[in-house]
Amino acid sequence: MFRLDGTKALIIGVANDQSIAWGCARALHAQGAEVALTYLNDKAEPHVRGLADQVGAKIVMPLDVRKPDQTQALLDEIGARWGRLDTLVHSIAFAPRDDLHGRVVDSSAEGFALAMDISVHSFLRMIRLSEPLMDRGGTCMTVSFLGASRVVENYSIMGPVKAALEAAVRYAAAELGPKGISVHALSPGPLQTRAASGLAEFDALLSDAAARAPTHHLATIEDVGAYAAFLASREAFNVTGGVHPIDGGYSIVG
Repeated sequence: MFRLDGTKALIIGVANDQSIAWGCARALHAQGAEVALTYLNDKAEPHVRGLADQVGAKIVMPLDVRKPDQTQALLDEIGARWGRLDTLVHSIAFAPRDDLHGRVVDSSAEGFALAMDISVHSFLRMIRLSEPLMDRGGTCMTVSFLGASRVVENYSIMGPVKAALEAAVRYAAAELGPKGISVHALSPGPLQTRAASGLAEFDALLSDAAARAPTHHLATIEDVGAYAAFLASREAFNVTGGVHPIDGGYSIVG
């Protein structure tokens, strides 16, 4: 029904073949988009380059969003090689272990600020740097979770952080809509990724989600990727500012 032939997509957050970002990269590529991938550090590079080969990614660069020089170098390379950017997928989040495993009211100022910087403000920074390359319009996506709007046991500090991320999506969508740039938050239900495995009692959360979701199926990275590919298409040009549940209906049950 839709194709992404000729479009250019930057995918941030691929760590391995279980990453949500990888599901998005694979789906966008399957629909015809040319993709660029990033890797966090030297340890991650071999894993990401192996996946990059599978989707024919010619741009594969390091990106630690705490390092402005790496961020600028990435967008400079995209500008030089492609001359434009159609789709940005931001799928990174972080909180220090002690803050993630503790009470929200006990979170450290330093840990809270770091979680907000990496998980939220880095998305805004990436949008700002991508904006000049989206002079013909574009799509920016990030990844949230139900814990942004509802208390999810053991989600802890990431709940307020994801709530801020969803608010940032709405404001960015309002500001960039006149330029034809849409902004979205993808909100998959619990699924097995390396990042999610850092949450306490995560296996119990997976079991509960599968039992309570109307479809009785957990979300997969393929589900998220398919939805992301649609949002990146011309057919979705008039959709923006939303938080999109991809969870088998888990978010509608009490």
